[in-house]
Amino acid sequence: MPTATAVDGTLLTYDIAGSGPPLILVHGITESGRTWDPLLGALTRNHRVVTVDLRGHGRSGSAPPYDLATFAADVNSIALSAGMGPETVLVGHSLGGLVVTAYAAAFACRAVVNVDQPLDLVGFQTAVNELAPMLQGDEATFRQTILAVFDSMRGPLSDADSARIASIRRPIQAIVLGIWAPLIGPSTAELDALVRSFGSAVAVPYLALHGIDPGPDYRAWLTELIPTAIVEIWPDHGHYPHLVDSPRFLQRLAEFEQSLPKEA
Repeated sequence: MPTATAVDGTLLTYDIAGSGPPLILVHGITESGRTWDPLLGALTRNHRVVTVDLRGHGRSGSAPPYDLATFAADVNSIALSAGMGPETVLVGHSLGGLVVTAYAAAFACRAVVNVDQPLDLVGFQTAVNELAPMLQGDEATFRQTILAVFDSMRGPLSDADSARIASIRRPIQAIVLGIWAPLIGPSTAELDALVRSFGSAVAVPYLALHGIDPGPDYRAWLTELIPTAIVEIWPDHGHYPHLVDSPRFLQRLAEFEQSLPKEA
């Protein structure tokens, strides 16, 4: 059922369904909680599931700042509103993967699943800086550029799922630029320091599942930053491995949850 909570005057909307262990799902940039719809039938059979609309996305209100600390605090406000506590598992895709990582650094939770969002952002920073003049241009140029970025990561996502996600997207220039501000302008060292500031504070079990290979050195890099991390690569699954092979994703999530330490 849809509900909402207000944070400093900004309305944050979320849906809650099912019963069982608590699970929070966080979507990617410009999308909404509806991105997770194909998985909800299975997940709500044995979980109490909250799907959030981040600020500036979906039905939630729009108010800066659009930084990771604010998004994580927003998700915590939603968790509290929904009656979810430190036993919650958080799953985030793309931007949502960064958000749930920042959440685990600042708030108590049981575990994190990061779907196709490398924390080593230097390569992505280079790509975004190359596109910055177009992203900062007029509305038509911005929209054409951001949609081309999304299309380049589609991978084997079905036409039906691709069309469904396109219908959900809400690419608003000021919000995208606000989210990507740490990538445009700051130095590589500053970006690395930002990532390490929250990544190094994560102590809970952490599953990083990638449909786009983040590179041969990434597993060692991430496990040095987050010693609890498990890195898995599903070759040629693109940016949406949880939708490209949803049965496999649901099974892997169940296995990961079963492997978690028992709650006290």
